[in-house]
Amino acid sequence: MNGMKKARAGLSLSHMGFYVSDMTRVEDFYTRVMEFTVTDRGSLQAPHGAVQLVFLSRDPAVHHQIVLASGRPEHLAFNPINQISFTADSLATLRRFHQQFIAEGLQEINPVTHGNSVSIYARDPEGNRLELYIDTPWYVDQPMRVPVDFGLPDAELMTAVEHHARTLSGFRPRSVWQAEMTERMGLA
Repeated sequence: MNGMKKARAGLSLSHMGFYVSDMTRVEDFYTRVMEFTVTDRGSLQAPHGAVQLVFLSRDPAVHHQIVLASGRPEHLAFNPINQISFTADSLATLRRFHQQFIAEGLQEINPVTHGNSVSIYARDPEGNRLELYIDTPWYVDQPMRVPVDFGLPDAELMTAVEHHARTLSGFRPRSVWQAEMTERMGLA
């Protein structure tokens, strides 16, 4: 895999913005619980009036990774945000946020495995689904989702996740899957 390009040239995902109805509450959650820093804030005139914006980042080299925008209706029949996903740097980080989410009283806190990752899901204060995850060193066909027991020690949890993944369709090392994707994307 030496000489393989990392990603398609030209574009990479940078940041996301979403509308909120209670800016103070959502800003508090993302700064206090998710550990983002407010990098800027202000008002911008839009076609339907002024929009309050709060720019958030966890990386000092990136001005914003999330933009909160005022204007979300109080009651929506359907939340159009499927999920907001964050890569964690370790299982220890996942466990720390899992405990913070419990202490925060968040809804729908679910530790799961997708075979190719270990994730925790929860709802932010306005019901947007969050996913925090770590990759595993293998791949399985998707979609796949089963609960995991965060009460297990790290080694036992990862052994259980791998044991289950090995029984699933498409199980192979992540490096093999990445080589296949590199070929499919024309980057080889």
